Amino acid sequence: MPEETDIPALRKTLTAAAVATAVLAGSAACGTAEKLSAGQKLDSAFDKLGERRSLSFELDLDTDAASLKALDSGTAEPCEEMPDEVAELLSGARLSVSVRSEKPLEESGEKDISAVAMRFSGPDGDLVEYRVIGDHTYLRVDAEALGRIAGSPMPSADELPDSAGAFKKLLAGEWLKVPTKELQETGEQMSGAEGFGADGFGADGSGAGEPSAEPSLDAGAQKKLMKALRQVIAREVDFETSGGSDGTEHIKATAPFRTLMTELFDELRPLEKELPGAAGLPTAKDLADAPNEKVTADFTLKNGELTEVSVDLAKLAEKAKVKKFALVLRVGKGEKATAPKGATEVRVDELLEGFLGGAMEAGFGEREFGTESETEFGSEF
Repeated sequence: MPEETDIPALRKTLTAAAVATAVLAGSAACGTAEKLSAGQKLDSAFDKLGERRSLSFELDLDTDAASLKALDSGTAEPCEEMPDEVAELLSGARLSVSVRSEKPLEESGEKDISAVAMRFSGPDGDLVEYRVIGDHTYLRVDAEALGRIAGSPMPSADELPDSAGAFKKLLAGEWLKVPTKELQETGEQMSGAEGFGADGFGADGSGAGEPSAEPSLDAGAQKKLMKALRQVIAREVDFETSGGSDGTEHIKATAPFRTLMTELFDELRPLEKELPGAAGLPTAKDLADAPNEKVTADFTLKNGELTEVSVDLAKLAEKAKVKKFALVLRVGKGEKATAPKGATEVRVDELLEGFLGGAMEAGFGEREFGTESETEFGSEF
């Protein structure tokens, strides 16, 4: 499938939502009394998150399969529409992340993080799960389900010879235990990107994989960033607050999407060299075709603590007939991640050897990884 048509509406909308949420969560420490009050409450809520030693996030789409297919149908080439199975998966998909630290999270560095857990689930159960505890990463996958969704069926564990070793256990859905440092080093070698490990796994803070070339956001840059956010928010964002008798309060932040994004990036462009990952910020020309409908982020506070953020994206669908489409982030206190029982300790090279050896012997290499479009979809994950 050409790059311009592989679920573009969905991918662009989700990216936009993430940026819009971050912007609307910024402090509105100037402007009207309504903005000042709402901004202070949001600032306080986010400060409380930083004071915690453990935190969990759960991200999912509040939508249905029909809405996702409607989003895709307007841009996909004939015969390249989103498969029903993919739409069902994404409509019920959920990403859960939990982090635990020895210090308050706002003061924590890589070495302070004692455990990280991530789980990506579909309507029928977990698809991918990993936990980083101490010096090891524990992982398991539902290879059969992932292969079915991507249109590239995987061989079952029973089809593989014993020479497949650890890879056979992986296909069987068993827990594997791998040294985190090895994953970091292998990731660097495969991606050619220095610093992969620190961004990807880095719970042990070991030297290998720590980024050296990436700029860091120092105190001065942080102040400039917050000033830029506040200026844009003061001009473009409208706040509305409402509360209940049980300590629950809603703060809704609304702004025209294209105008907000254009002004935000214009403010950030002078800071481009100081912000990690900010190279090549979009210009007004790049955003010219983006919808300018108003987007609303609904922040839910319980006794002053942030519990949920919901961004209504349905208006960004433009002509697509979308029943409901929102990005929802739920915040929790974080469960303690533990090492799963019965995990088999393996080395990364064992997995690679098992794939290149035993799996190929079983005819895996003769099975085509679906069509070009199916393979590209698989790469989205």
